[in-house]
Amino acid sequence: MEIYQLRTFVAVAQQGHLTQAAEILHLSQPAVTAQIKALEEETGVALFERTSAGVMLTEAGKLLLPEAEAILAGTRHLLHKAKSFKGQLGGKARVGTILTPTQLRLGPWLATLKQRYPLLQISTFQGISGSVLNEVRKKELDCGFYIGRNPYQNVHGLLLAELPYVVAAPAAWRESLEGCDWRTLGRQPWVGVSQFSSLSKLHSEIWRERNIAPKKVLDIDQEQTMVACVEAGVGLCLVRRDAAEAAAAQGSLWIWGDAAIDVPLTFIYPGERSDDPLVLVMIETLEAVWQKPLRGVD
Repeated sequence: MEIYQLRTFVAVAQQGHLTQAAEILHLSQPAVTAQIKALEEETGVALFERTSAGVMLTEAGKLLLPEAEAILAGTRHLLHKAKSFKGQLGGKARVGTILTPTQLRLGPWLATLKQRYPLLQISTFQGISGSVLNEVRKKELDCGFYIGRNPYQNVHGLLLAELPYVVAAPAAWRESLEGCDWRTLGRQPWVGVSQFSSLSKLHSEIWRERNIAPKKVLDIDQEQTMVACVEAGVGLCLVRRDAAEAAAAQGSLWIWGDAAIDVPLTFIYPGERSDDPLVLVMIETLEAVWQKPLRGVD
């Protein structure tokens, strides 16, 4: 069964005459007759009865007409939708993600992308900041999210937010450390971060600025594990304020002092792709979701 046969069936039913239907369809009458005959043979039922005035639908034809009209309406809708895609951006985008979807506003962002660019195929890959940065640098990912200071000139970053980090300590250490200075903190065991983490340099810079050299008892590359180690009494650690406050509310750790170190959360992409339409629509939709223009990070 072909679409053009259904179109002919509907036209004959609406006109009630083979000749008039042929004129509308820009076909010869024998061609219209042949298409109706082929459709009747395929369906196994007679669709029309001849009358002195033309043709009229059989009972079977009356029942099948709405079905045929619905199919034709569906094909028109498909064609209109396809034509609306003309000139729209398509292709595949590989996005490196970190943290949680809520913190990155991933849901609203991906929804906005699909609404504005329905032909775009998006795949996300969850990782840690250091791995996302490295894969963007090597162009294994088209773009991604990153926490920390980007050391690569060939990777550009746009600031999304400043994330405050605080010193988290085991809850049992509060009595001995409350009101102490950084030098005292430097004599405590610390949960360090893996050299592959973007926060590794941050830890080193903070310790160097405070002139302390704490003993690292572990190297961890995932924040939830860091929090778990602090809760278990392993040592101190630099943790995002919101994660630390959530644990502190449960009484499982304690936040030392009120000093917070702000760390940039950025959207990163290969520098040579600054004019790439794919990257530009990523930035455009991020700005819509974050409700602000995104500026570069030095």
